[in-house]
Amino acid sequence: MENILAGLCGTSPEDPLPVWVHGSVSHCFDQLALNVIPHVILAAVSACFLGAPRSVSGVPCRPGWGCRIIASFVLAGLFLADTIPATVSQQELGPVYLEVLANGMATLTWLTHGLALLMLCRSIHGSTRGPAVLTLLTLLPLPSFIITLVWYCQSGTAWSPAHPAASSRFAILCLQLASLLVYVIGYLFPTAGRQDFLSINRSWQQDLLVPESRFPEPDQQRVAEDGESWLSRFFYVWMNPLMKCVYRWKLNQPQDVYVLPRQLQTARVCDRFYSCWQKKAALHQVEEEPVSLTSPIIAGGDGTGNALDSSHRAQEAVRLFSVLHAAFGLRFYSLGLLKLAGSLLDFSGPLLLNLLVNFMESRQEPLSHGVLYALGLFAGSFLGALLRNQFSYEVNKVMLMVRAAVISAIYRKALRVSSTSLTRFTVGEIVNFMSTDTSRLINFCQSFHEVWSLPFQFSITLYLLYQQVGVAFLGGLALALLLVPINKIIANCIMMNNKEMLKHKDIRVKLMTEFLCGIRVIKFYAWEKHFSTRINACRAKELQKLQAIKYLDAVCVYLWAALPVVVSIAIFITYVLLGHQLTATKVFTALALVGMLILPLNNFPWVLNGTLEAKVSLDRIQRFLELVDQDLETYYALDSPSGTATAMEMRCAVFSWVPVEEESTRHPLSTGTLHLHIENLSVRKGMLLGVVGKVGSGKSSLLAAITGELIKQGGQVYICDLEQGFGLATQEPWIQFTTVRENILFGREYDARLYEEVVEACALSEDLNILPAGDQTQVGENGVTLSGGQKARIALARAVYQEKELYLLDDPLAAVDADVANHLMRKCILGVLKHKTRILCTHRTEFLEKADALLLIDNGKIVKTGTPADILPLVEAFPKFKDMDKRRKDEAPDEQSQEEAVETEAEESTQNNHLVHKEEEKKEGAVAFQVYKAYWLAVGSCMALSILFSLLLMQASRNISDWWLSHWISSMSQAANSSVMVCSASSPSPELLFSVVGLLSPIQALDITPVPSNASMDVNFYLIVYGSIAGANSLFTILRAFLFAYGTIRAAAVIHNRLLQRALKATVTFFDTTPTGRILNRFSSDLYCVDDSLPFILNIFLANVYGLLGMLVIITYGLPWIGLVLLPLAALYFSIQRYYRRTSRELKRLYSVTLSPIYTHFSETLSGLSSIRAMRATRRFELENELRLEQNQRCLFASNTAMQWLDIRLQMIGVAVVTAIAGIAIIQHQKQLGNPGLVGLSLSYALSVTNLLSGLISSFTLTETMMVSVERTEEYTTDIPMEPQDKLLQVAADWPSQGLVEFQKVVLAYREGLPNALDGVSFTIYPREKVGIVGRTGSGKSTLFLALFRMLELKSGRILLDGVDSKLVGLEELRSRLAIIPQDPFLFSGSIRENLDPQGKRTDAELHEVLEQCHLRDAVTQMGGLDSELGERGKSLSVGQRQLVCLARALLTQAKVLCIDEATASVDQKTDQLLQQTIRQRFADKTVLTIAHRLNTILDSDRVLVMQAGRVAELDSPTHLSQKDGSLFQCLLHSGQL
Repeated sequence: MENILAGLCGTSPEDPLPVWVHGSVSHCFDQLALNVIPHVILAAVSACFLGAPRSVSGVPCRPGWGCRIIASFVLAGLFLADTIPATVSQQELGPVYLEVLANGMATLTWLTHGLALLMLCRSIHGSTRGPAVLTLLTLLPLPSFIITLVWYCQSGTAWSPAHPAASSRFAILCLQLASLLVYVIGYLFPTAGRQDFLSINRSWQQDLLVPESRFPEPDQQRVAEDGESWLSRFFYVWMNPLMKCVYRWKLNQPQDVYVLPRQLQTARVCDRFYSCWQKKAALHQVEEEPVSLTSPIIAGGDGTGNALDSSHRAQEAVRLFSVLHAAFGLRFYSLGLLKLAGSLLDFSGPLLLNLLVNFMESRQEPLSHGVLYALGLFAGSFLGALLRNQFSYEVNKVMLMVRAAVISAIYRKALRVSSTSLTRFTVGEIVNFMSTDTSRLINFCQSFHEVWSLPFQFSITLYLLYQQVGVAFLGGLALALLLVPINKIIANCIMMNNKEMLKHKDIRVKLMTEFLCGIRVIKFYAWEKHFSTRINACRAKELQKLQAIKYLDAVCVYLWAALPVVVSIAIFITYVLLGHQLTATKVFTALALVGMLILPLNNFPWVLNGTLEAKVSLDRIQRFLELVDQDLETYYALDSPSGTATAMEMRCAVFSWVPVEEESTRHPLSTGTLHLHIENLSVRKGMLLGVVGKVGSGKSSLLAAITGELIKQGGQVYICDLEQGFGLATQEPWIQFTTVRENILFGREYDARLYEEVVEACALSEDLNILPAGDQTQVGENGVTLSGGQKARIALARAVYQEKELYLLDDPLAAVDADVANHLMRKCILGVLKHKTRILCTHRTEFLEKADALLLIDNGKIVKTGTPADILPLVEAFPKFKDMDKRRKDEAPDEQSQEEAVETEAEESTQNNHLVHKEEEKKEGAVAFQVYKAYWLAVGSCMALSILFSLLLMQASRNISDWWLSHWISSMSQAANSSVMVCSASSPSPELLFSVVGLLSPIQALDITPVPSNASMDVNFYLIVYGSIAGANSLFTILRAFLFAYGTIRAAAVIHNRLLQRALKATVTFFDTTPTGRILNRFSSDLYCVDDSLPFILNIFLANVYGLLGMLVIITYGLPWIGLVLLPLAALYFSIQRYYRRTSRELKRLYSVTLSPIYTHFSETLSGLSSIRAMRATRRFELENELRLEQNQRCLFASNTAMQWLDIRLQMIGVAVVTAIAGIAIIQHQKQLGNPGLVGLSLSYALSVTNLLSGLISSFTLTETMMVSVERTEEYTTDIPMEPQDKLLQVAADWPSQGLVEFQKVVLAYREGLPNALDGVSFTIYPREKVGIVGRTGSGKSTLFLALFRMLELKSGRILLDGVDSKLVGLEELRSRLAIIPQDPFLFSGSIRENLDPQGKRTDAELHEVLEQCHLRDAVTQMGGLDSELGERGKSLSVGQRQLVCLARALLTQAKVLCIDEATASVDQKTDQLLQQTIRQRFADKTVLTIAHRLNTILDSDRVLVMQAGRVAELDSPTHLSQKDGSLFQCLLHSGQL
């Protein structure tokens, strides 16, 4: 260094940089310290402003800016000009190199500065003076100018003709000073007032908000990152306002988060992606004539396809990967350069550490070397930190772009794909493409750069190790490599077990789903025990596999933790055995390098795994994107064959649900193989065409064929006004998760007159009055808060409001009662829609008399067409009144559960809905201490303590082994001081590492000294102690790993048991008010967290805590003075992490809050695809998806950036620690205090401090997040309302033996604060009596059964069975002694035997007999006997057959009291008659209560109980009541038009 300076200044090496020469400042010092350094600072700061964004507001610059910009460029020119005389007049003023360096630097600086001013002038600063710091820095070189001026004047060379070069330089100097003066004057020019600036600022903000963006943004919102200076970008200063906002709890809405930077905005990213897609598609088209395009995934507009996809036969499609590569590839691959630079800088640490320890050991090198090494450590770690941080930030940005592109591509594809090909995937699978598969694909972005950088790091590390210890490194390497296959074997075992475990988990969750869906029925039948044992059996198998995984994991963790120690021991032992002597330098550099070696070895398997997973996911998404699209152009004929009066026409058309090529391979039993043959069908404009036919004859298929959802295999289809779409009301009404009004408007403008008309026509006025917020009431997912009838009517209203020309109505009258059906027919179908073309499919033939024509369809063919008078007699093979009430199901929701809670209490169901959404929001703030305590207790106190103690032993033994090494080195260097000192003069110079000699024979070059003989004894002693400490460490490590695995599995088992027991005993109201999904979440994702993720993260967190403590102890022991630096840093660390944790938690919460709407919207879209496409709303839905995605991406971006914000600050703390240690070490060395061994140890620990600090925060934050799962399970184990478990009375085995049922003044409400559902009900039903129960919706019919079975506890009154108060009997006993046939037939997956008799109490003969009586024997035999599987919810049986299975169950119970909640629309007439007959014969000697929806079923009962508003209105024989004038029963009969 001294030589370089001396050469540059032309001075002697002893005093290379004199400050004072001949009574004035030396020229060399003036140029270097006062000229070059200020210019470097100015250049660096100016460069930071080069990225200032333009303001588009076109505000003119202040005149001062022009002066400054011109002055800057003039100055750059003058400095450049000054180089010429300087080089010509050699040595006149100073050495040439010095002058060229100074002038070159200054030229570069003023150029940079001028450009920066130019950028600033065009940014929002144009109206101000710009940043003051810039102007202040321009004055820094002024002292140098003045000193040079004074020198010229003193020496008299200023204007002497003898020195032309000097004179010209003097002139240039004067011009430079003048320019600087002009610059300052330019700065002082008057500027705009504050007011102007604010208005300009506002306009700038508007400019920034992407004018082309599809989403108008409010103008007060900040755009992230765009327009920030470099400094702000490197240190994320622009995040501070947001962080502050969150920290003060001021950020509640996702809308408050920064707008995404321009290049990340979803609309732009998608446009770029689709344009790349189109280019690829066009290329494909050129290559192979038949178009190979998956996709109008890029077709704009309404899914009407575009010219490109006219032939979708081509098999080979555009590859998603190649499009992503084209769209984002360049940006992504160029990040590799950042990664490379960062990786190289990582190596500077150990190398400089080596040099520094060497410097301390030798005590021969000059002090300046030590200072240089310390500065090098600082610069290396500082730059490395910046580069690594920027790399991960940029990769995150690319990941966001890929995510936006892939999610919107999947959504877009789903809207365009044909329904028939969509059936290959379930809705769940498709939503999975969007969630799981996309995230795997994105994670590959991180894996990719690791794939090449890990082997690169590995090889460099090995080379450096070879430099240090020669061939000895092979010993350690062999050990490390030996572990790779072992790890592989273990990983394979883990994978196998994991698969098994997930299989058991799936079965358990499926069982749980069935349990929750059928919870009422299970409670009615008292089957909780049966389900509990089934679920527990699954859980036991799952835990068994989990245990295997955890123990194998423990072995993995053990190998991982023990590896560095073992490898370093192996290296040192080999090195010593080869006859070399260990030095402090060697040991510590080797330790640091071994640490660097372990990481790539461990990470590589994970990286490969991630890459493979991404490949699998990419293929899955690709398969989906290659599905055939709806191709409406080839589907429909464009011109009508028979004139303009035709609205729709089909000729010789054949349709199928399955593509031709698949049909042959299809399973014979599979359902959708119906073909539709329409020879000739023409519909005039404005006519009402009725379509009739039995279940499964092809009515709905006809409508699907009209909308283009089927595959056309031949013939012609013509639709008038195809672009306009259809008004479609599907059979299963599709309701969106939004307000009632939004559902009806469906994206159209609100027109009050039309809206009122539609609501009235669809009989919704009364319902809207009942709902708590009128038509602004939120409808739950899939419309859960509405009854079936309401759903159907809202769907119909939506279709009507769209004002289309052609209406397709698929049985909208099925779910409503006779009055409402009449109203809909009169006011809507024949009223509002009277001038439209209508095609109406229905079973309620009495409404079809007004139709213009009818079609009778059977088995996919039109059997007959004609007027109602011709066709109706063919359909009505049964008496008219029966059909009338065949579907009398007004408002009965899918689950009889809400039967009466519907109309009168619709209010409560929706209030509860509001409540539901409130309650689920995650508790704010940190996780409560209670939760940690609960987990601690679940692990067990003793267990938990022993885990912590084993951790302590492990960490201590590890640190002691390191300390022992440094102690050994110190004592060696003292013992061998005399002999070592001889060679240390010639000992390694810094160049040696890379010198040729060093490369060829590093060992000989380093160790010239023979090892003193007495040391060899010592070496053995030290090695033995070191080895045994390491052995103990290894023992403690494995102990801790296994204890931890055991403890966490125990906790998982305890938590699940408590949760399940509690759920089994919960009241029915709890299940009614809590969505199934939410309870399931506790049993699936939350439990998975407790089983697997929580232990994993907790393990890392504890290791980090102990690691940090150990590190602090060692550092302060080695250099006590470091305490002075550590204390303020610790305080800083604490405040940063607190600040970050709260912010990160809130941003993550916002992220998850905005994530579920994307998936909800997607699955909603999938279930309503036919409606969306028929009504031509695809474009709107696409934009909605983009909006939701944008919201979510904003939160995700903020959350990711917060992590980078934290990371860069922690990195800086790490840099500070390293620099401080190096500095203190040098000072101690100067004072002869330092112990090189300890300093090396401290430094090698300090190099890993950043990773530990950030690891600690992220693992703690994650642990907290995972603890939320424990919190959620805890909440259920403590807060769920329970059914009373006490049993006050032992009843006889045959109770109730007679079947006498008495209600005495029974009062019951569903929940506190709700009106009474039963209000003083009293009646007696005698043994063997048959009683029918009737009443309007909400009158309390089903509530009677709930009260009888004690599903709800009575407020007052009592219910007696054979004179025994049911309250005194245990619940299980009570329910098992009564029989019920519930409204919705509930079957669970399992065999038929299990479904009939879960407890296994009956013989086969009994079961067969019962099946015979229920007319099921043949069906069961056909399926394969009693042990044949039923599939989920009894899928393999039709709804009618399921109803019969429930009847068979009731027959088996042999109870004296049977309750029948009559099924509504699931059974056809014939089956219904069979059912009735069986019930009459088999239950002749039992008491039977029947809730009737069809009055004809109870006309022959002994008595009829009429309920009204929760009271008994009438109780008498049906004949009496029907003849009694004004009786309610009579009204009911007449309203049913009997």
